[in-house]
Amino acid sequence: MGEQERLYAMALARICRFNFAAAQAIYRAMGSATATYDNRADIARLAGGCPTRMLKELGNWDTALRRAEAEMEFAARHSVRVLTPADPDYPRRLDECPDAPLALYYRGTANLNSARVISVVGTRHCTAYGRDMVQELMAGLRGMFDDVLVVSGLAYGVDICAHRQALAEGFDTVAVMAHGLDRIYPPSHRDTAKAMLEQGGLLTEFMSGTNADKANFVMRNRIVAGMADATVLVESAARGGGLITAGIARSYNREVLAYPGAVGAPYSEGCNRLIRDNAAVLVTSAADVAETLGWATQAHAEAARRAGIARQLFPELTDEEQAVARLLQQSNDMQLNTMAAQTRMPVARLAALLFQMEMKGLVRPLAGGAYHWID
Repeated sequence: MGEQERLYAMALARICRFNFAAAQAIYRAMGSATATYDNRADIARLAGGCPTRMLKELGNWDTALRRAEAEMEFAARHSVRVLTPADPDYPRRLDECPDAPLALYYRGTANLNSARVISVVGTRHCTAYGRDMVQELMAGLRGMFDDVLVVSGLAYGVDICAHRQALAEGFDTVAVMAHGLDRIYPPSHRDTAKAMLEQGGLLTEFMSGTNADKANFVMRNRIVAGMADATVLVESAARGGGLITAGIARSYNREVLAYPGAVGAPYSEGCNRLIRDNAAVLVTSAADVAETLGWATQAHAEAARRAGIARQLFPELTDEEQAVARLLQQSNDMQLNTMAAQTRMPVARLAALLFQMEMKGLVRPLAGGAYHWID
């Protein structure tokens, strides 16, 4: 993807920064940010349904383009990658959401399209119980998988606990920031953020110079929810950011899982209500999370292979499985997001399909979100 497309995507995101859904609708109708710019005088006819105020702003790109050019220079100086929906490394799960950002700024090493991604969120007033649940969740996942990407928001409480426990267990972990990448908030989490650059990353839709304003935290919650297979709520009071993230996840048709707490415990009230109202699946362990999401355990897969599950036991493959098989036979050890692009399957559907093929002894997952065809 060319630098011009990135520049126009950044500018378009800047112009439409208060109406994400409309920005996405225009982008998808036009096919690219460059096409949007080239046809900026005719957007009303070509895109349709564009708000009047936005049409007016789309008539003048000069200020937004100058800001985008300055941010491109910042990104080049500070090893920041600019990701747009046209980039193969853009989070494909997030791209399925109607209000996904048109531009993301990323520093780190993690594959944002890992085969297994969970968001772990909750109260900033995490109790000893909450810390124990996060620790047991990460340790339990480590006992089953090598490659879980853990997403959270680097905030106090459950967020920072999730990041630190993920690091301790050797998982990549990504923080979605509510400000630009020229700062860390809160500053006391700087050391953890630095470690995440080598084992995960920092991600934001906000350009440098953007402060951690209250409204930005609500906006970033949709990224936390959208880029994961599921949102796990560890502790939450009756009101809080974790509940907002859970609600957004449900609106995206993503799983919401919650740890129950004692009746009357103030920081379990939100979790208990979600479970009571069937708005979240009750979980008490990593095994519950894996079972709910349909993730294959390494132990299960290895046991199947040791037991000699042969391909001839599964002579019939579906059309979708045959398409994946042909692709991997032609070019093995392929990334999930690359396969999704070439097969034109949604990432969630492809991940479920690969799980079925793994159970048949046809493929095995590799570190970094790739899959290997077993000869």
